[in-house]
Amino acid sequence: MFEMFKNMGAMAGLMRNLPKLKEQMEQLQRKVGEIVAEGDAGAGMVKVKCSGRMEILSVTITEEASKDRELLEDLLRAAVNQALVKAKAQVAEETNKMAVEMGLPPGMGMNLPGMG
Repeated sequence: MFEMFKNMGAMAGLMRNLPKLKEQMEQLQRKVGEIVAEGDAGAGMVKVKCSGRMEILSVTITEEASKDRELLEDLLRAAVNQALVKAKAQVAEETNKMAVEMGLPPGMGMNLPGMG
C-alpha cells in the first residue's frame, strides 16, 4: 500500500515538471531513433538491422541462403525476431534511464505514454 502512495507521489512530481518531461521525452525519442540492433541467423547467412522504432533498416542474405526458399524464410524470421528483441531491450534501457533521471522508480519508465 505504501509503495502505491510512493509511486503516486512520483507521478505528482512529474506533473509539476511537464515542460521538463516534454523535453526529456523528445530527447528519448531522438535516442530511440538512433538505436540500431542487428540479428543474424544461420551463422551469418542472414543479417537484419532494425531501428529502435522497430523499422527494418537492412537485410543481407548470402548466396547460399538464397538457394533454399524454405531455409531462407526460417532464417529471415529468426534474424528479424532477434533484431527486434535486441532493439526492444535497448529501448527499455533508455526509457528506464530517463525514468530514473526523472525520479521515478526503476521499471516505471515503461508505463510512460508511448513507451509500452
